[in-house]
Amino acid sequence: MERVLWRDHRGWGALHTALCVGGAVSLAALAAAAVRRSAAASVALTAATTWTVVGGTSLAREARAVGRALEAGDVEAARARLPRLCGRDPQALDADGIARAVVESVAENTSDAVVGALVWGAVGNVPGLVGFRAVNTLDAMVGHRSPRHLRYGWASARLDDLAGWPGARLTAALAAVSGPDPRGAVRAWRADATRHPSPNAGPVEASFAGALGVRLGGTLSYGGRVEHRPVLNGAGRPVRTDDVERAVRLSRRVSVLALGVTVAGRLLGRRLLAKGRTS
Repeated sequence: MERVLWRDHRGWGALHTALCVGGAVSLAALAAAAVRRSAAASVALTAATTWTVVGGTSLAREARAVGRALEAGDVEAARARLPRLCGRDPQALDADGIARAVVESVAENTSDAVVGALVWGAVGNVPGLVGFRAVNTLDAMVGHRSPRHLRYGWASARLDDLAGWPGARLTAALAAVSGPDPRGAVRAWRADATRHPSPNAGPVEASFAGALGVRLGGTLSYGGRVEHRPVLNGAGRPVRTDDVERAVRLSRRVSVLALGVTVAGRLLGRRLLAKGRTS
């Protein structure tokens, strides 16, 4: 699609976004309609779509693989594995820098790969799941601020900000509830979330930082481009290697709670809708 449509123009990028997201959602809606009369087929389609869209297991697996390499003192192996998890320049990072990158990636992707998808699945079932994943994937493909995509990817990036908003706030709230330091999480969220350049990564990373008692943010390097981001939870200590496992465990707790919240929300919504039809 990009090879056909690319122009250095926001309008063409918006068309790219509409066609890709609209096509994915339309196909998902057609699939859901096709199995609507069969409860078993509907459940199977929803389960298969959720398994495809939600990435909590692979997130934990990749984070732990980097953590194990760091614990073994094999920084080169950790650098080689890091690009599977995030887009940092691994050669510019020492062991503590890699650990911080992993913790930040676990925090952000708990929202993007798990909670956000569950929220939109609760709202829109199979089309909601697929639509959120399409939007989030497009942002990763064309939403970054490279010279080629600064204007062309603008619509994808802004749509991802909008779609990710509820999931990010739910992730931050659940990290505060289930983390080892709830007060620290809330304090860091309130103080530092808006200082992050991303409206959705800010609350999530700040809440994780406060919950774990560590400092996140600072100088980052992406594709040779250096960014100086504000420090989140400045009262915390620097990230250590063992914080990778702590972040993964917090991510899993948040994911389980998010599943419960979204399932309960969908059931409540269906009950209220049914009551409204009968009244």
